[in-house]
Amino acid sequence: MCDNKLIKNNKMNTLKITSLSLVITSFFVLGCTDDHCDCENEIYVHIPDSHFETMLIEQGIDSDGIVNQKIAKSEAIEVTHLDLNLSANYGKVVDLTGISGFENLSHLSVYGQKIKQLDLSGNTLLDTLYFSNNYITSLDLSKNTNLVFVDMQSNSLTSVTGLENAMGLKDLDLSWNYFEEFSVNNPTLEVLHMRNNDLKELDISGAINLKHILLTSNLLPTLDVSSNTKIETLLIADNKLEHINFEFNSQLTHLYIFDNVLESLDLSANDNLTNLIADRNPDLTCIKIASGQEIPVLTLSDYQELNEFCN
Repeated sequence: MCDNKLIKNNKMNTLKITSLSLVITSFFVLGCTDDHCDCENEIYVHIPDSHFETMLIEQGIDSDGIVNQKIAKSEAIEVTHLDLNLSANYGKVVDLTGISGFENLSHLSVYGQKIKQLDLSGNTLLDTLYFSNNYITSLDLSKNTNLVFVDMQSNSLTSVTGLENAMGLKDLDLSWNYFEEFSVNNPTLEVLHMRNNDLKELDISGAINLKHILLTSNLLPTLDVSSNTKIETLLIADNKLEHINFEFNSQLTHLYIFDNVLESLDLSANDNLTNLIADRNPDLTCIKIASGQEIPVLTLSDYQELNEFCN
């Protein structure tokens, strides 16, 4: 009788242990089926776009060679330079989710894809960003304090924020976008390209070290460059300029200001000017220069002249 009870108790204990094991196993299995599960995130970076992952496989970054919407985090953090341009998947990537997992990335180049949103908040070491010919409408770069070069031309941008945090930024290209107004407050910026936008207002007073500015084909009625005393090149043709003051821009060497609506232009403070294109300003007949000032390369309309005395 005692033996039967002992056997029965042992069976019950075994059943309880087995059931408990199944519960524990089920908990972990079910708990890790969600992509946001902590246990998954500690090991993998989620890559939902198959074309993006295929590019990573082609470059040997995703070493398992399987398109399974994930890459080992240990592999992602080893990448410092990522170029997603040369591939059979060119023009097919629509989602760059997972890029923030590449925490040590310093150089990112993504040209001619179909990406509409971009989160670079996890890429705090990024210094070079090429992201032209995509469909980005707005961009927050406040976490990318190491940026030196940014090329976001040919997107659908109307706003970029956080540039004031990049205290090593030298070159910014936002051409061929949809900006109507823009303000940049960054004392290290030297090159600004914003051609072919819809700019009606531009504040560059906080970019005191700007040397080269390209603003052709916008809608600017005026531009204040009084704080930008280091400007050497200003290309601002094909705008709506009614007036502009170059009194404080003695370093100016190249000025392309044709195809505007200027009525007056005083260049008498710009002794270093060597190249001037000022034609196609219908109401600008006299351009004021200083006595003895010469401008070696000059393009004017037939009705225009350089003179020390302009009414």
